[in-house]
Amino acid sequence: MTSEKDLVDAARRLLGGLQALFDAAVLAVAQRCSAGSGRLDAAALDAAQGVSYELAWASAELLAVRTVLQAPAPAGLDRALALLFATEAMRSVQGRLDAVAIDADLDATPLHAWAADPQWPALRRAAAGPAALTAATRALAAAESEIGPVAVSEEVAMARDAFHRFGVDVVAPLAAAIHAQDLTVPETILGPLREMGVFGLSIPHEYGGSAPGQHDDTAMMIAVTEALSEASLGAAGSLITRPEILSRALLAGGTEEQKQHFLPKIAAGEPLCAIAMTEPDHGSDVASLALKATRVPGGWRLDGAKTWCTFAGKAGLLMVVARTDPDRAAGYKGLSILLVEKPSTEDHAFDFQPEGGGRLRGKAIPTIGYRGMHSYELAFEDFFVPDSHVLGGEAGLGKGFYFNMAGMVGGRMQTSARATGVMRAALREALRTTQDRKVFGQLLIDFPLTQARLAQMAARLAACRQTAYAVGNRLEAADGRIEAAQIKLLACRSAELLTRDALQLHGGMGYAEETPVSRYFVDARVLSIFEGAEETLALKVIARGLFEKAIA
Repeated sequence: MTSEKDLVDAARRLLGGLQALFDAAVLAVAQRCSAGSGRLDAAALDAAQGVSYELAWASAELLAVRTVLQAPAPAGLDRALALLFATEAMRSVQGRLDAVAIDADLDATPLHAWAADPQWPALRRAAAGPAALTAATRALAAAESEIGPVAVSEEVAMARDAFHRFGVDVVAPLAAAIHAQDLTVPETILGPLREMGVFGLSIPHEYGGSAPGQHDDTAMMIAVTEALSEASLGAAGSLITRPEILSRALLAGGTEEQKQHFLPKIAAGEPLCAIAMTEPDHGSDVASLALKATRVPGGWRLDGAKTWCTFAGKAGLLMVVARTDPDRAAGYKGLSILLVEKPSTEDHAFDFQPEGGGRLRGKAIPTIGYRGMHSYELAFEDFFVPDSHVLGGEAGLGKGFYFNMAGMVGGRMQTSARATGVMRAALREALRTTQDRKVFGQLLIDFPLTQARLAQMAARLAACRQTAYAVGNRLEAADGRIEAAQIKLLACRSAELLTRDALQLHGGMGYAEETPVSRYFVDARVLSIFEGAEETLALKVIARGLFEKAIA
C-alpha cells in the first residue's frame, strides 16, 4: 500500500469483512436469546448482558468507521485522521468480537483469519504507526481549519458561526465563575439567546419557531448545540435540550389547542423548560416509573418524587411523566405526560403551593460538574394539574412513554453534539498547552507519546462530529432511534476519554480548578449518564434493536 487511496481501499475491504463477522455474531446471540421462536426472551437477554454490551459498543464503533470511510477527505490531515480512527476502532471491534466469541462459545476461527490478513498490520503501521502519528500531529498543530469538517447549508454555517462568536464573547468569560460559585445561568446569557431564537429551533414556523414544516432542522440543532457546548456545557450547551424534548413531545401528541398555547411560549424562551422523568428508585427504567397521578374533578393530583430534573428551579414549565393508570402491571402503557406550570427561581431550593392546592418542593443536588443549570430533587404532594394540561388530552392518557420517546431521540442527538463541543474545547486547550509547556528541556508536543495522544484525540473528535451530523441528517428520513443511541454512546464516552487525556497533558495544573480543562473533565462525565445511561442504551435500545432486526 503505497498511496492514501490504497490505504482507504484496504480499510474499506477490511471493514467489510469485520462487519460480516459482527453481523454473524449478532445473529448467533439473537437466535440463542429467542430459542428459535422469533421473539426475544427477557430472561435470556438478561443472561446475555455481557456479550450484548460488547456488541452494542462494537456497533457504535462500526457506524463511525463506516461514516469516516464512506467519503473521506481527498488528502491531508482530514484523511489521515479518518484512517487513524478507522484503524483504532476496527482494532477495538476485533477485541470485542473476540471477547464475545469466548463468552458466548462461538467459533472464533473466521475472526482469527480476518486478523491474519496481511493488509491489516500493513494498514495499522501506515495509518496508526509512529510516523503517521507524528505527521498528523504536526499538521494538526499547523491547521487553522476546524477538525472533522462537515458539509452544512449556508444557513446552518451562519448560525454556527454566530453562536460560536456568542460563546466566545459572552459565555466563556462567565463559565469559570458559574462553575466555581455554583451559580444559575444568568440573564446575561439567557436574554441574548432568547433574542437569537435558540429556544425555537425545533418548533415549526406556524407555532413561533424557526424549524421548517413539522420537522426540526437537526443539522441546525447539532451545530448550535456544539458551538454553545464548546463555550460551556453547564452554562449554555444544554439550554436547548429540554425545550426540544418537550416541543417534540407536544408536536407528536399534543392537542392543537396545547400546541397553540405552549409552543410559541417555549420558542420565545418564556417559560424555560425542564423534564421530570427520572425517579429515585428507577433511573432509566421508564416503564417502572411510579409518580402517582390520581384523577379528581377537573384534573389530577400528583404524589411522589422525581430526581435529576435539570433546570427545574429556573424553569416555569415541567414535563412530568406520571402514572395515570393505578395498575402497575400496565408498565409503560400506564404512563402519561402532565404539563406543570410553576414560578421561575434562581434559588437552589423552592416551595410552591398553587391555588389549585397541593405542594411542589424542589432542592438542587450538589454535583461535581455540569453546574449552572442544576439538577433538582422534586417532591409532589397532592399537587393539582388541570385536565387541560394532560398532553394529548383524554386521548393522550397512557401514551406518555411514546410521546417521551419522540423527544428523546432528538435529546440524544443533542447530547452527542454537546459531547463534540466539549471535545473541541478540550483539544484546543491540549494543543495550546503542549505547544507552550516544556518538560525535560523540550516542548511537550515534540515527544512521540504526546503526538500519539493528540492525533488519537483529534481522530476521535473528527469521527464523532462527522457521525453525529450524518445520523442527524438521516433522522429527517427515518426513525433513527438505534443510530441516535449509537452515536450518543460513542460520543459521550469519547468526551470522557478526550477530556481525561487533555487534563493529563496539562500535568498538575490540569487538576487545578482555575484551569478550564478541569471543568471540561468533570462536565464530560455526566454525558454518559443523562439522556439515557450508557448501559441502558447499550442493552435496551441498541443490542435489543440489533437482535430484533437479526431475527425478523
